[in-house]
Amino acid sequence: QLQASGGGLVQAGGSLRLSCTARRRTSSNNGMAWFRQAPGKAREFVAAISWRGQTTLYADSVKGRFTISRDNAKNMVSLQMDDLEPEDTAVYYCATSRSSYGSRQLSDYVYWGQGTQVTVSS
Repeated sequence: QLQASGGGLVQAGGSLRLSCTARRRTSSNNGMAWFRQAPGKAREFVAAISWRGQTTLYADSVKGRFTISRDNAKNMVSLQMDDLEPEDTAVYYCATSRSSYGSRQLSDYVYWGQGTQVTVSS
């Protein structure tokens, strides 16, 4: 249901913009989020946004560097990632929440994209 894109290889300090498009209107009234999973680690919360885009949440590790946004007319949620660090290297997943608000809890999300690889070199 969700298609993520925009990953790639970038040097530390660089930027990437991830996009996630819903193939049908499954997310226009739902909160959405980005999670990430590095090799050998559990999937972790990155950022979330409410269905109207009025409320956003960020993990402490990305606050001030990443910005989540959405365009409901295009069924799209984006993650602008600036000042990237090698520790940001992971597969990034977009997800749709059960509710109209985003949360930090992985179990609150019902639809997941296939993931897009982000690699930050030092």
